Amino acid sequence: MTKKNPIQFVPPPKTPVLRSPAFWLTLAVAAAPALPVRADDAQPAAQAPADTKGAPLPLHQIEGNGGIFSTLSAYIVNPPRDGQAVGLPALGFAYINLGHDVDLEALTLTEAPFKRLELGYGWDHLSLGDLPLDLRNIGLANYHADEVQLHNFNARLQLLTEGEFDQKWLPAVTAGAHYKYNDGIKEVRDEVESGAGADLLGQAGLSRKQGVDYTLYASKMFTQLPRPVLLELGGRATEAVWDGLGGFTHSYSVVFEGNVVVFITGKLAVAAEYKEQPRNYRAINAGGGTPVGREGDWATLDAAYVINNHFTIAAGYGYFGNVLNHQADGVWGITTKYEF
Repeated sequence: MTKKNPIQFVPPPKTPVLRSPAFWLTLAVAAAPALPVRADDAQPAAQAPADTKGAPLPLHQIEGNGGIFSTLSAYIVNPPRDGQAVGLPALGFAYINLGHDVDLEALTLTEAPFKRLELGYGWDHLSLGDLPLDLRNIGLANYHADEVQLHNFNARLQLLTEGEFDQKWLPAVTAGAHYKYNDGIKEVRDEVESGAGADLLGQAGLSRKQGVDYTLYASKMFTQLPRPVLLELGGRATEAVWDGLGGFTHSYSVVFEGNVVVFITGKLAVAAEYKEQPRNYRAINAGGGTPVGREGDWATLDAAYVINNHFTIAAGYGYFGNVLNHQADGVWGITTKYEF
């Protein structure tokens, strides 16, 4: 007979208990799955209604997956509870101020039809700030496009649940495929080519408007420490530039991603995440300037608060290196998520 998983997801008590911290958080993200508690803190299953809603964790990351801000989690968002045929949806919103009038907004949606399957969609809108003006100043007089929109369609399958096969050391493991379509990068490329008389984006390697990412993540909760700590590590095979906001190249790179979350109280968590970028293109130099520089790795520090069993809010501070024609270091963002 399979033993119970040492980490049990149970409905949170009405009054937060310091020994049962909420599941997790991070920068511009949105909410979370059920609260992870120590086995000796959990209520007996017979005492809690089978269909009681747990805490809204993990959060939503900007591509429309369970995760932090830009990194993922191996846990599934809002899976079916006992007595439910399918899981209920979750909605999220994120806003990140990248400086120099460059803003990133994200609307996200996930649905878990089965306990191990998560389907997600993310709409990302990036305003280009003063990039059009800089391009016109270096001779690209026809350039006026001021935004791009990225559509993310995600499917993630949990291959292992945490502690499965009566192996307490086993992490949760989830694999994902993510189709991305950039609505706007073609217009940017056409206008730059028209103004410069050459295909500058194509020559730099930014020649495509769509691509598919593949991810593999492992998540493990450690309860032996003074406060519960969640460690999540993953890899991504990608052709994307700035997650696809800058278009796509013709070759794949494998990059590292990960995050660590510390649960301070039953409702508050702090997190740090790191996301490597592939840099699989050349900087664009024209007219004596560099209107599109090489991307840098992303890193964020975040804090999230579980307001109730449906709603979470998070705020973060991040370093994103070069974004278009400016450095985006020391920027801030907020995210929210609501689970039905």
